[in-house]
Amino acid sequence: MFRNQYDTDVTIWSPEGRLLQVEYAMESVKQGSACIGLRSKDFSVLGALKRSVSELSSHQKKLLEIDDHMGLGLAGLTADARSLLRYLQEEALNHKYVYGAPIPSGRLVMDLADKHQRTTQTYVRRPYGVGLLIAGYDESSSTPHLYQTCPSGNLYEYYASAIGARSQSARTYLEKHYESFTDLDKDELIMHALKALTGCVSGDDELTKENASIAVVGKDQKFKLIEGDELQPYLDRLELEGGTSDAAAQDEEEDGGEAKEEGDGGNDDVQEMET
Repeated sequence: MFRNQYDTDVTIWSPEGRLLQVEYAMESVKQGSACIGLRSKDFSVLGALKRSVSELSSHQKKLLEIDDHMGLGLAGLTADARSLLRYLQEEALNHKYVYGAPIPSGRLVMDLADKHQRTTQTYVRRPYGVGLLIAGYDESSSTPHLYQTCPSGNLYEYYASAIGARSQSARTYLEKHYESFTDLDKDELIMHALKALTGCVSGDDELTKENASIAVVGKDQKFKLIEGDELQPYLDRLELEGGTSDAAAQDEEEDGGEAKEEGDGGNDDVQEMET
């Protein structure tokens, strides 16, 4: 992308009918570290790769709790995600205080999408440079949900999805296996999440308990973050099973050029912005 006379303000249309600053915000999502989500009939699982700006720093958290029944994973600008997280937590708390019940996940993510969209219609605020995967479980319908939002204000519900740098191989893996997710238990879903994440790791790096993070929510299961030593047994099992599937590995090799270009293009800048 390059600068032109139609990208000086978010409210300016280009002759092709595009809002270029919104598209630039969507590019920041593609440069963020990978985040994936998948669901069965009882559980929703999120997985994310955590980055550190140097060997001396801690890893940036990518999975965050909204309420007992909801959580999110992010790709893009972490500071923007924290602002949106605070909004989501306040809305969930207000609903619980007024109605005495958890807020339905669909209603909350619709309000979030509206908040995204409002920034594309006024010049006083820039679009949020972050994409979110939101996992939730509604007790009223006994149904797990997985939603994706983006800076343009679009909202989608998925069986499985992946966003961020080098997420193409993860999407291919999920596309080939999502039909088998319906009847899986929590542990099997977590293993699929780790297998999909394996293809998103850059270069010669490996999936470890330091750079990987998993969250799960579902039937009789409050939102729970699994990382560090608690995640290690799943990584040991992943190593015994041979890591990611041959299909995902083959796709990563075929599409590696495109995925690497997408993920590595602004890596240094992304680390600065996410700090």
